[in-house]
Parts: sequence; structure tokens; C-alpha cells
Amino acid sequence: MVTNNRQLFLQHVAQTSPAPIGLEIVKAEGVYMWDKEGKQYTDLISGFSVMNLGHGQTAIKEAIKKQVDDYMHLMVYGEIIETPQVQYAKRLTEFLPEKLDCVYFTNSGTEATEGAMKLAKRVTGRSKIVAFNNAYHGSTQGALSIMGGEYFRNAYRPLLPDVWHADFNTECALYFIDNQTACVVMEVVQAEAGVFAADANWLQAVRKKCDETGALLIFDEIQTGFGRTGTLWAFEKYGVVPDILLLGKALGGGLPLGAFISSYEKMQALTHNPVLGHISTFAGHPVCCAAGLAGFEILVEQFLLNHKGTETQRGTEAISMHPDFFKKEQLFRSLLMHTGIKEIRSAGFLIAVQLENADICMKVCHECVQAGIVTDWFLFAPDCLRIAPPLIITEEQILHACRVIVDAIDKVLQEN
Repeated sequence: MVTNNRQLFLQHVAQTSPAPIGLEIVKAEGVYMWDKEGKQYTDLISGFSVMNLGHGQTAIKEAIKKQVDDYMHLMVYGEIIETPQVQYAKRLTEFLPEKLDCVYFTNSGTEATEGAMKLAKRVTGRSKIVAFNNAYHGSTQGALSIMGGEYFRNAYRPLLPDVWHADFNTECALYFIDNQTACVVMEVVQAEAGVFAADANWLQAVRKKCDETGALLIFDEIQTGFGRTGTLWAFEKYGVVPDILLLGKALGGGLPLGAFISSYEKMQALTHNPVLGHISTFAGHPVCCAAGLAGFEILVEQFLLNHKGTETQRGTEAISMHPDFFKKEQLFRSLLMHTGIKEIRSAGFLIAVQLENADICMKVCHECVQAGIVTDWFLFAPDCLRIAPPLIITEEQILHACRVIVDAIDKVLQEN
């Protein structure tokens, strides 16, 4: 019996928009994906920064197969010693500042946000949360409450009370942080805003104000971690260390995994009054942790500089990507020269190409997909084309992708 998978997809799989991309992909390898007709697509969004190492890494697949043979789910998270969790947590903390030494694995980045907010409230005994406009931290009720866009929040009110939204990179935001503030939640690079990086002096001022008031500083590196912006963690460039770090997306090597990371002392607050202060059945699934650890080892060995031992990272020097990474970032910028492009903003391989308006951007995205380039737009910047390819992309692949994008812009502008 022949079935129309697109029709079944639209009918039986809950949709998130009226117009999904709708490609029926049957295979993915490296930076490429293939549909059921055999058409090849270049993946310029890495599954929204999940597939940082590209598709089909052999070491990751082998780690998954081995762990499946050993065991899969055993018991609710935190009760049984599961080797993949332990090894991955230890390895991550070797590449983090000393006070970020305890990992709570979750199923997703959104759940990491939820856990971090609970931890901040528990540690400080406060309820006020300061977040930022045009920030994205997930879509569950708590994460939605701190999302920086009223368009997305309004339909689901009432949300969490005592959440204050400020403008990013503004002095006014500092006045929101006071002795009633449990935490300040922020991205070091606002991704969905269209790639806007924090000002270094401002970020240091936020850290200082948190220290003065006793508020915890939470950095969301769910999208910017694991080399995406040119250093292992985006915050390394600023000399500012958060009290809690959020990870997700690339953390699982292609499988669902998130984490919030803080100090051992702070994490103990979730163990009593009440006991089981934060709990999850499938969080830190051993297969996901095995995949994530295998992927992290590839990143460390093949892409990062200054990773010999833990002294460098626990000191002041940031762990950067190899120089070829930055050459490729500049190659993207140099090839995307077009009068129809208003601005290009980038933080490593997180690039926003700003076009005239959202309508033109949507049409360019469509033309790119038709020509075999998968790209998209940004949640709070629909006039910007998203470029966030796997870190393994080659100069030849960049050249081809940029030619297609420029041709797509030409075609759309001629038709408008």
C-alpha cells in the first residue's frame, strides 16, 4: 500500500506553523541531507545548532550502539550510577571554571532553563527574575515566562509572576537587579534576536550588580555552546563566569540532552526541603550521554586549541577553535556581498544576514531550499537569514552555499 507521507505528516503529526519546510529526508551525512527522490541538500542550520559536528559521525554512532547493547533506561534520574552520565559530567567540568563543577542533566535545553530557575529560587529564597527582550530560553510555561517576546507569551497567560524584562546591552537593565532578584537569565550572544553579542563592559557590570545584590547570574549557552561562536563557550571571551550555565542542542551529539551546571554547594539545595527538589524520569539518558560524550571528544581533539589538561580553561585563557574556523567565518562574510543585504552579524558560525524585510527573507529561504540549501530565519528577526552550518563545513561547500544564497536574493528581488 502506497502512502503519502506528506499528507500523513500534516494530518497526524502536530504542526508548529501553517507552512513547515516539509522535506522528506531519508539520509544525512556530513553537511548533506537527501530526500526520498535522491535530491541533495546542504544543511546550513545544523538542526538549529544540534549537529555541530555534522551528520553521521562514526564515533558517535558506535558509542550509541555500544551503550544500547549495555543498557538503556534503568531508573529515574539520579538514583543509579550510570557510567555515561558520570563520565560526561566529569569531562564537561574539566573544561569549565572551577565553580561550575556539578552537572544536572535534563532531556532538553528548555528543561535546563526550568531547573535553573528553580535552583535560583531555592538558593536565594527569592522570586524575582530578570530576563531580556528578544531572548529565547524555551517554550515550556516557565521558560516562556522569561522569553523576550510578548507575541509568543500573550496567548498563554497567566505565566510566572515577578518576571521583569529589560533591553539587552542597556544601563537601564542594571536597575532591574536588586535585593529581591533571584536570578538574571541571559544569552551572552542573543541568537534569535538576529545575533547580537553582549557588550563586554556591560556584561561585567551585570556580573558586578549580581554580586552586590546576591542575585545569581545564569548564562544560556544552549545554542552558542560547543564551539558555535568560535570559543568552546561564548562567555569565555568576556572574562565573566556565571553562577549557573545552561547547555543543550549540541550537548547530546544529535540525541536529546540538556543540562544546567552550577557549583556542588548550590546543587545540594535540590536534595532536601523538599527531597527530590528537581526530578525527571528520562533526564540524562545513558544513550544520549554516551553520544554526547563521544561528540564532545571529537570537538576537543579535532577543533579546539589549548585543551591539554584542565589548567588552561580553569584559568583565564579561553579555549578557541582552530584558525581555519575563523577563516571560514570571514569567507562567509566576504562571499555574501549583495546590495540587497543590509547587514551581516556573526559570532563564529552563528550568522544573521539581514535583508530588506521579513517577506523577502521568507521568499529567499524558499528559493534556497528549492535550490538545495536548507536555511531559515530567526524568531525575533524574521528579516534575517540564518546561517549556522556544521563546524565541519569546507571552503568549497561554503562557496557553493553562498552562490546559491546570492542567486536566490537576486531572483527574489527581481520578482518583487
